[in-house]
Amino acid sequence: MKTRWKIAIGVGVSALSVAALTFGLAAADRAFPPPLDKAGIVSPEVLDANGELLRAFATPEGRWRLKTDVADVDPQFLRMLVAYEDRRFYDHHGVDPVALGRAFLQLASHGRIVSGGSTLSMQVARLIEPRSERSVTAKLLQIVRAIQIERRLSKEQILDLYLTHAPYGGNLEGVRAASLAYFGKEPRHLTVAQAALLVALPQLPEKRRPDRNLASAEAARRRVLDRAAVSAAVGDGEAERAALVPVPAKRRQLPAYAAHLAEAALRKQPSVIQHRTTLRRNIQQGLETVADEASKRLGPKVSVAMVMADAHTGEIVGEVGSANYFDSSRSGWIDMTRVLRSPGSTLKPFIYGLAFEEGYVAQETIIEDRPADFYGYRPHNFDMTYQGDVSVREALQLSLNVPAVRLLDAVGPTRLLVRFRRAEVKPVLPPNEAPGLAIGLGGVGITLKDLVQLYAGLANRGKPMRIGDGIQDQPGPIEGEPLMEPVAAWNITDILSDIIAPAGSKQLGIAYKTGTSYGNRDAWSVGYDGEHVVGVWVGRPDNGAVPGLAGYVSAAPILFEGFAKSGVAISPFPPPPMGAVRISATELPISQRRFSVTAAGLLSASTREPAPQIVYPPEGARVDLGASSGASPLMPLALKLQGGRAPFRWLANGKPLPDLSRRRTNQWIPDGAGYSTLTVIDAAGRAASVGIFVE
Repeated sequence: MKTRWKIAIGVGVSALSVAALTFGLAAADRAFPPPLDKAGIVSPEVLDANGELLRAFATPEGRWRLKTDVADVDPQFLRMLVAYEDRRFYDHHGVDPVALGRAFLQLASHGRIVSGGSTLSMQVARLIEPRSERSVTAKLLQIVRAIQIERRLSKEQILDLYLTHAPYGGNLEGVRAASLAYFGKEPRHLTVAQAALLVALPQLPEKRRPDRNLASAEAARRRVLDRAAVSAAVGDGEAERAALVPVPAKRRQLPAYAAHLAEAALRKQPSVIQHRTTLRRNIQQGLETVADEASKRLGPKVSVAMVMADAHTGEIVGEVGSANYFDSSRSGWIDMTRVLRSPGSTLKPFIYGLAFEEGYVAQETIIEDRPADFYGYRPHNFDMTYQGDVSVREALQLSLNVPAVRLLDAVGPTRLLVRFRRAEVKPVLPPNEAPGLAIGLGGVGITLKDLVQLYAGLANRGKPMRIGDGIQDQPGPIEGEPLMEPVAAWNITDILSDIIAPAGSKQLGIAYKTGTSYGNRDAWSVGYDGEHVVGVWVGRPDNGAVPGLAGYVSAAPILFEGFAKSGVAISPFPPPPMGAVRISATELPISQRRFSVTAAGLLSASTREPAPQIVYPPEGARVDLGASSGASPLMPLALKLQGGRAPFRWLANGKPLPDLSRRRTNQWIPDGAGYSTLTVIDAAGRAASVGIFVE
């Protein structure tokens, strides 16, 4: 009994010394500051566009210590924490004399520590400057540090430190890490039962770990819920109901998405605590699941990479570098979205787009799919068969090789590469080779990221868009000339959106194209709706051949599954731009009914149309459109022409009419009576004009 009183008196005298220490603290404060800098060491985090955690990295000592602020935590948890740990937290200056006095009396009467009397500020002092021994000296240091901390930080900042550093067993520190590990969610919205468990664990974190000592964790939570102040904080009957909720018995893995991007972020800025990306976690999670499951179906050593981007902003919302980052059999550590591979037939839509722009073909133009020799280059189709005469629309949908090379020969490989550069994409040619016709069938190197960037231009009506994840690249529009004219881009989308979905996949209303590289080494599929673009690559990272690998059977099903499981609703395509119309074969001008070239590789005479000529109204005509009778607006005047190469631009008195048309008829409504000049310009830049008088 005497020993107990000696201990109590010793601690009491020490407590009384606090007042004297406080007076001298101002002088000693500068020489002996609290180690707040060390408290700033937390786990680096990679976040999605909404601030959701994609991946965290352990601190140098191996701790999961996620930076946590008051705003990150459910307010009810904070009320329960203060009610249980430090009811006078907002009133004292680091030390609560009432709590200390109660602790001294309990120690004297029980001969052991019943309640420590530590404030939250004192607990923070212990957390940022841990000491193994429990002594009067250690307690005094905590008191001094608590007073110093209170002098430097606001109450909210002190709570931030507690929420970040509170121990939760093993290598878990802080409320966010514990909430993610035990509940699988951020602590912004906690139930009463969850909040009570997070309040209870830090007192004895190892003994109360739910994954190892479930009964001890339940008892500790029960003590928190039984505290009268806590019951008052949560409301009538809530504590009793919360006590019936089971305590989670397992510890979950912390989120670990976008592994390649997370590693890149840490390499780029190792000192940054939080790295913000453009990804969306729900989309990323869906794509990673699709890639992982698909690779297992495809067989050993085969990997899958995927990129999903917003075509209007350029933001990459999902980016899967490999099927499984940790699978060494598939070289999972290699980010296959950034590796040069042969794109197979995926560049064909851009060849056709150039041909549409030049007016060489329309969708129903007939083109030959027969064996051909282009200066010694003899392409053949994937299945070694030929279709004969087909429409341009069919040729692209069937991905026929010979028609694509015919068109590339007409528009020129160099012009195609120039268009790619407009989208800031530079395919890599084989060493010491000039641009050739093999480009159209995959004879260049391109990355999946760049391929998706090209298709983003298609989905964006021909306007090039730089795609980026916010770490390796910054998204945004590319100023300058278009990748493709809007009408040509519409034609490509109209054709690709009518391709049948692969076997086993539901038709989604997307436009898509597939490709297979030489030797079955790469399978591709890229598709888009009115808002998003998704690209898929399948193959072996070591560039080995995979028997049976093909874009339509291997990559296309993954594309459709990726769209379906991304959680993003399919967006309809925008309405056609001015001048965009699908013309039937019978309505085509003679020059566009069949595409052919001479033996010298020049467009044949059948495709060289005469210059445009306005046939109505004729030169010098006087047309009555109601001006003399005072009609407002005036009646429209029909315009007709012959010859020329579509599309056509009409001008009235030097002012362009609003639409670029492929038809040889149009309408014009004059502003008023008088003399007017009408002009038409075709795709080759040739013009014709007539002068008329409107009455």
